[in-house]
Amino acid sequence: MAIEDFRTLQEIAIEARRRLSTHAWDYLSGGSESETTLRRNRLALDSIAFRPRVLNDVAQVDATTALLGIPLRIPVFPAPIGSLHLMNPGAAVPVVKASETFGTVPFISTVCSPGLEETARAAGGPKVFQLYIRGDRAWVDDVLDRVVKAGYRALCVTVDVAWYARRERDLINRFNRREFVARANIGQVSQEAEFQHQAAITWDFIAHCKERTKLPIIVKGIATAEDAMLAVDRGVDAVYVSNHGGRQLDHGLGAIDILPEVAAAVGARAEIYVDGGFCRGTDVVKALALGARAVGIGKLQGWALAAGGEDGLIRALELLEIEVRMTLALLGCSSLAELSPRHIRPAAPVGPGHPMAAYPEFLRHFDR
Repeated sequence: MAIEDFRTLQEIAIEARRRLSTHAWDYLSGGSESETTLRRNRLALDSIAFRPRVLNDVAQVDATTALLGIPLRIPVFPAPIGSLHLMNPGAAVPVVKASETFGTVPFISTVCSPGLEETARAAGGPKVFQLYIRGDRAWVDDVLDRVVKAGYRALCVTVDVAWYARRERDLINRFNRREFVARANIGQVSQEAEFQHQAAITWDFIAHCKERTKLPIIVKGIATAEDAMLAVDRGVDAVYVSNHGGRQLDHGLGAIDILPEVAAAVGARAEIYVDGGFCRGTDVVKALALGARAVGIGKLQGWALAAGGEDGLIRALELLEIEVRMTLALLGCSSLAELSPRHIRPAAPVGPGHPMAAYPEFLRHFDR
């Protein structure tokens, strides 16, 4: 199907499933162990209903915002994903190009090709670098210096992978993730060494990153009010709520279920981002109503790249924009500033909480 023929996000997911191998689809779309957290991400979103207000002037709807002062066309950004070349041969290159064209800020993973410098040169728009720790302090400082020199606008430190979880779809498929990890940023390290440094970091590491780079610091993987408060007490610029898309700790809360306590703890002291199962404009608006500044798309980003590369991701962002603006208008909001928790309430979900429940047409075509 030609990119311009996509009229819905569902069609993008369907096309991606047709194009991707089983192991690539499962790597991108699956979760850890029983996939309870993965399912809760979707179930939590489906357990929120809207309270629309009427007879407000919504002839013009402004869905623009900013992330660390960088303008965003809509409050959505491509979340960091490793091994993007499994979805598209260009890996991070079509992501940064699509982001510049559309008007958003991509988060580029440490374990994504073609390398942080080449990725930075591929497009002129602002970018955030997401850091995994795969070496000692000298290794870290080298990467941080490269990030600054390459012109990244902020540093995002992921903190929920002290141990790599058991992603059983990959294990059943006999898919060895390490064979597909880009080495341009991390070099060649043993499997044992690859995570031992990540497992040993503490809050002091965040201060070191801030001092070394002088960049805005985002901490990704926050799942409690306690850690959100620790983050802002240490001067982070943004708290990123995430359960790694259900791919790390099993039996965690859905990502959007965590937002209220984090928002209450953080207040106005830092920006708040969230990811984890967001694949509709309605999903995005729910997160904004609960205090998020912007929402990361992970799986949807990967599906769009698989379906159509750079143009596929642009089209997915365009469709999200249509959905976000329409949802705001139907809620009676002409801008994001008018959105509040009063526009939502808890509700019984419809359906079984399948991870793809937002795309019923997809479920008609595929069993999982």
